[in-house]
Amino acid sequence: MGLDVQNGYQGKIPVNKYPDFSQQGYQVIRELGRNQQAGRTTYLAHALKTEQKIVIKEFRFANAIPDSSVVKAYKSEIAILQQINHERIPHYVDSFATSAGFYMLQEYKNAPSLVSQYSFHPEDIKKIAISVLEILVDLQKRVSPIIHRDIKPENLLVDQQLNAYLVDFGLARNKGEKMTLSSFAVGTPGFMPPEEQFGYPLTEASDLYSLGATLICLLTNTRSVNISQLIDDKYRFNVQKILPQINPCFQRWLMKMVEHKRQHRYGNAAVALEALKTIPVLGNATAWETLAANIKTKKKIFVLGLATIGTIATAGKTLMIAQSENTNKQVLEARECHAFNAIASCLNKPNH
Repeated sequence: MGLDVQNGYQGKIPVNKYPDFSQQGYQVIRELGRNQQAGRTTYLAHALKTEQKIVIKEFRFANAIPDSSVVKAYKSEIAILQQINHERIPHYVDSFATSAGFYMLQEYKNAPSLVSQYSFHPEDIKKIAISVLEILVDLQKRVSPIIHRDIKPENLLVDQQLNAYLVDFGLARNKGEKMTLSSFAVGTPGFMPPEEQFGYPLTEASDLYSLGATLICLLTNTRSVNISQLIDDKYRFNVQKILPQINPCFQRWLMKMVEHKRQHRYGNAAVALEALKTIPVLGNATAWETLAANIKTKKKIFVLGLATIGTIATAGKTLMIAQSENTNKQVLEARECHAFNAIASCLNKPNH
């Protein structure tokens, strides 16, 4: 949806090649995309009176009587788009129906989708990530936050200035909206957050997982249909192995975006955006960054160890565990301080 017109539009198109919308005031230029399974096709058209380009999304009837799920999807997408007024989300324009199906009209954005573009520089991918997060911040700051549910390269358009545009709100829902069982796990495998696969409530962190998966595809120059090649036997992305050239700080940011448990991801797009802004994409970690990572890892191991001890301990050993925890904590803090002072001393030592 929203791909640029190749070689421009010249002359009339045979009426039997595309649907005839002349009575509605539009003429199709070409097909932009097709979801055969869902019975949806997207066309680029122009208004006969103004020559303005427009996108027409078709919800085709499989039978003479419209399927209730098609009607619901059509109405749901329109309702969501009518809530949005963002410059990088194509605006809802109009809708109409014919004997063949329902049709929804949207603003046309002159930008190709990510799926048709390849070999972005890592720094450019960071700019794209920031641009998408800015859109998500707007969607999530509403009284009733909007969750897109299908962020992937096909649904992101990017212009020459690396401005991102988010399209296809066919699966989008307001946070907290009740969904039928048939609407669960309808996203795209590999980009769908684990909580959606298992029917758990979606949150602002759900779209962050999909964006993280999209960024990993871009960084590894992997087509979205081959995303399974980047996921290990435990259904997790191993960023350290597939992105060895990427700065460790950026690796950790990405890993947090695609954490399996949504509680371990960034809470929302605003937090993820703020964390990303100052993170370098390329290069090795500095000594200070390495130290901070090591300290964080040691603390995590220490806390996990205490949790295990607390689980297997009997009630009568509570005091002993508390004393042991305090002693271990002091030892760990002493080691961390020693390591920190050693690195600081090394960094401040004059060259001979």
